[in-house]
Amino acid sequence: MKKITITIDGYSSCGKSTLAKQLAKKLGYLYIDSGAMYRAITLYFIQHTVNWNDAEAVKEALRSIHLEFIHNQITGQSDMYLNDENVEPLIREMLVAEKVSEVAAVREVREFAVAQQQKMGKERGIVMDGRDIGTVVFPHAELKIFMTADPAIRVERRFKELYEKNRNITLHEVKENLELRDYIDSNREVSPLRKADDAIILDNSQLTMPEQLDLVLQWVEDAIMAHSS
Repeated sequence: MKKITITIDGYSSCGKSTLAKQLAKKLGYLYIDSGAMYRAITLYFIQHTVNWNDAEAVKEALRSIHLEFIHNQITGQSDMYLNDENVEPLIREMLVAEKVSEVAAVREVREFAVAQQQKMGKERGIVMDGRDIGTVVFPHAELKIFMTADPAIRVERRFKELYEKNRNITLHEVKENLELRDYIDSNREVSPLRKADDAIILDNSQLTMPEQLDLVLQWVEDAIMAHSS
C-alpha cells in the first residue's frame, strides 16, 4: 500500500504526540516528535546559559548540538538524544516547558530544527507532530490534521500529566503556562501556529482515544486512496 506523509499540528496538550505515536505504530510508519527536538535545544540552552535573544550566541550554540531519535526497546518508543545523552525525562520537566515556546520562536532555532526534520522525513511513511509541520516543514503532505480541544480540558489533561512527576504543581500554574505557550506559538514572527488551508480539524474534547484513532485511520485510508491514482 502506498505510504504517505501525515502531519499533526495544534495547540499544547491536545494529545498530538499520543495520536502520532498510535498512528505510526498502527501503520508501521516512522514517528518524529518535533516538539522533543525544540525541548532538547531548550534544555541545552538552559544548561549552558545561552542567551536565546542573542542571535550570534544561538548560532554558536547550535553548532554544538546534535539531535537524534533512538528506539527504546523497553518502551517501544523513540527517545530524544542530545549529544549522545538520553534526555527524554529531562525535556518533559516544567523548567523546559516554561521556556520552550520562547526558544522555538527564535528564527535560527526554527531554521536549524526544520532542516533536520525535513531531512528525517525525505521518505514517505512518516507521522510528525508539532506547530508548523503542515504549513512549513511538509506543506505538501498528503494528510494534514489540526488538533484542538476545549481549553479547560487541555489544562486538566496537562495537570494530570505533570502531577505524576511533581506533586507540588498547581492547576493555576498549568493554566498560566498553557495560555502563555498558546500566545507565543500563535504570535511568533517565524512559523506561527496556524491551521494549514487543507488541514482537517480534529476537536477531541469529547472523543475517547480509541474513537479518535478510528476516525483518523479512516482519514488516512481516504488520503491514501485519493493519492493512489
